[in-house]
Amino acid sequence: MSSLSNKVVFITGASSGIGKATALMLLEAGAKIFDFSRTNKLSDEVSHENLRSFKGDVSVEGDVIAGFAACVEAFGTVDALLNNAGLGLVSPDLSSTELDAFEQMFDVNVKGVFLCNREALKIMKNNKSGHILTVISMAGQRTNPNAPVYCASKFGARGLSSGMADQALKLGIKVTDINPGPTDSNYWGDRQVPREKFLKAEDVARVITFVLDQPEYVLIREINFDNMKFLA
Repeated sequence: MSSLSNKVVFITGASSGIGKATALMLLEAGAKIFDFSRTNKLSDEVSHENLRSFKGDVSVEGDVIAGFAACVEAFGTVDALLNNAGLGLVSPDLSSTELDAFEQMFDVNVKGVFLCNREALKIMKNNKSGHILTVISMAGQRTNPNAPVYCASKFGARGLSSGMADQALKLGIKVTDINPGPTDSNYWGDRQVPREKFLKAEDVARVITFVLDQPEYVLIREINFDNMKFLA
């Protein structure tokens, strides 16, 4: 039996892209999924006894607190948190970038991760176990001149995760950064990008599932991966 069987996984942004692909893969493996999304609910599309959805915004403290309470009410606990919700806006000319764009990205990509980590830790500390994963992306390691603000937010999320990791380890809680290269998803909108050279959402979902399915004593702190065609 997979170690994922009956594991309760709280996923932000599970209504599309990487979050949706991961939720479906984990459901198939026997996990219980709590979808916390700002837009449409995954449970409106998929009927499964081990799936619950909650409409909320990761950047709103009250929504996050209520979401974790609802997850505990539905499934009894939170075994793993996947911080997947993210927002990326281009800023090729920093001199003309609006403050609102900066604030939106930091609200979701940094503040949202902080709020979800905080609430997950409250539950996991009592359990003396748990796993917090954050989809940061390679943008948290290498800068992009077309999106410096987005990269800054991802560097911030990586710093938060790294700083928290040693604290969490002493409590028996694992922390993992998931760093995919460019991935074909709604993130790109109608921008003209070489999607054929990008990872697929399912590729990232397989990596996340692999990390979550490791024995309790195995800690993967960070995992980086790209489509070889993109790098060539």
